[in-house]
Amino acid sequence: MATIEQIHELRHATSTSELPADARDVTKPGAMNARTKPMILTEAMGNKPYLWNPVFNRGTAFSEQERKDRNLEGLLPPVVESIELQSARVMEQIRDEQEPLEKFIILNALQSTNEALFYHVVIKNLEELAPVIYTPTVGEACQKYDRIFRQPLGMYFSAFRHKGRFYEVMRNWPSHNVQIIVVTDGGRILGLGDLGTNGMGIPVGKIGLYVAGGGFHPDHSLPAQLDCGTDNQQLLDDKFYLGEKAKRLTGEEHMEVVAEFCEAAHHCFPNCLIQFEDFQTSQAFDILDKMRDNYLCFNDDIQGTGGVVTAGIINGLKAQGTEVKDAKVLFYGAGSSAVGVANMICSLLQKEGGLSEKDAKQHIHMIDSKGLVTTHRGDELPAHKKIFACGDDIPDMKDLTEIVKYIKPHAVVGLTGGGEAWDKEMIEEMCKHVEKPLVFPLSNPTSQAEITAENAYKFSKGKCIFAAGSPFAPVEYEGKKLVPGQANNVFIFPGVGFGSVMIKAKTVTDDMFIAAARGLADYVSKEQIQKGNIYPDISDLRNISAVVAAAVANAAYDTNNSQLTQKPKDMLAYIKSKMWVPGKSEIDNAVHDSITNHQIDQDVKEARQP
Repeated sequence: MATIEQIHELRHATSTSELPADARDVTKPGAMNARTKPMILTEAMGNKPYLWNPVFNRGTAFSEQERKDRNLEGLLPPVVESIELQSARVMEQIRDEQEPLEKFIILNALQSTNEALFYHVVIKNLEELAPVIYTPTVGEACQKYDRIFRQPLGMYFSAFRHKGRFYEVMRNWPSHNVQIIVVTDGGRILGLGDLGTNGMGIPVGKIGLYVAGGGFHPDHSLPAQLDCGTDNQQLLDDKFYLGEKAKRLTGEEHMEVVAEFCEAAHHCFPNCLIQFEDFQTSQAFDILDKMRDNYLCFNDDIQGTGGVVTAGIINGLKAQGTEVKDAKVLFYGAGSSAVGVANMICSLLQKEGGLSEKDAKQHIHMIDSKGLVTTHRGDELPAHKKIFACGDDIPDMKDLTEIVKYIKPHAVVGLTGGGEAWDKEMIEEMCKHVEKPLVFPLSNPTSQAEITAENAYKFSKGKCIFAAGSPFAPVEYEGKKLVPGQANNVFIFPGVGFGSVMIKAKTVTDDMFIAAARGLADYVSKEQIQKGNIYPDISDLRNISAVVAAAVANAAYDTNNSQLTQKPKDMLAYIKSKMWVPGKSEIDNAVHDSITNHQIDQDVKEARQP
């Protein structure tokens, strides 16, 4: 039996700076020595602990020889099944359930027990399952996360118990080479508010899409939850709540926690990408401003939403026949997502419309709970709202239809999270000024959208170009089948992340997001655009992500923002060659055994003794 000292040595691997180069190279996923010693020992030993580990477990897909080699005989049903047959069984279980949350629970359990099968199922059924593992179902899952909790996925960093030790805690993750981290503090989950550690469903769901849709290797992907407390009294009073029963940290205390997390991640995994998710609006901007030049990071609510909406605007203007320089966009909502989108569209108007920054900003207008955002309406505006506040030449207005009549926008973008608010009069007013108005109710989940697809088509007499943040079913209007678009960030963030990591970008820049938006927009054919389809089909997500990633990588390299010594000749082929596929990117068992047994042969022999 291993001594206490030997166990301690196995648990505490060498620092990342002392590891072989391939163990730390984010462009070479799947290296065996990127795994920590406890993981290597578990794999070498086999037996029941091997089946308990979701990274290694393949269930009934283990061959007869693998069962002998891994001491698994008798621990599994005798039949040997293909991963396709296993997948068919899972899909039958999922389709037998009527409630989306029950489908989510099945997939969550599968991810906790058999990672390869989970991703095979999701990749092969992406269009059907993306709304289950992410929006809209993840919203309900987060609200009930402490109730449906079975197995931990990802890592929790407590501002109350781990502060000052984040690096030490992060080293418990079973890989030396993390490519992607999605982190939230649960402060503003979708349109549902402060959900504290119940927000963990968001990083878990997003990592699922980074892997399934973007090609990241699951071994190198980390969902993370910062527990900074919660101001949600219902959660504080709930005996099942999984976080600290403490009020939410704010100001410098909160920023110190985020800063320590980022530094720990950079120290542990020097070339990983950190994606911030669902922080409260004011904190989200402050965090991004402080971190974006020091770490490879971005905020999907601010920048990812900006990229996907900009792509929709590009194609929507094509469908309208509107020049980019003439486009006017009205935002219903003025939070972090809205300002992020507005910034991206402002950059588009400058780069492709030839406008100055000042003129570009005059094409963008915002509405908040007090009406049209202006510099002269009498209230103190937070910094992020001042960027696009109208000047003295625009009157104060509160009525939505009146504002539409005055602005005459080509597009209206909803990002309030407040539910239905756009009525018949407003849509009809838009149609008076543009033949095919762009109607984008982007608030998630579906129940929080500013207008339904059915009403948007009905009020516009089938003329509007519709795209929502979550999926809507096709609508029949006057004998025609109208298919709502989905301006889902999933078209952008996996590609931005994968391209940034594989090109070893130093930072994630606005130019890279504009390149991502253009790559996504160009993926849609002219014929589809003329039919009103401004976004591609989500079933093709892996190819879309590859194209977006290649565009992002090219933009990074061409602006001297890459640490690669040589640019790949064919960037798209390079990106596709790095994308993980379940069952085809695993470490060869024979090679693994020859390395592993050489390293820890004696430990394995002793551990296998009766």
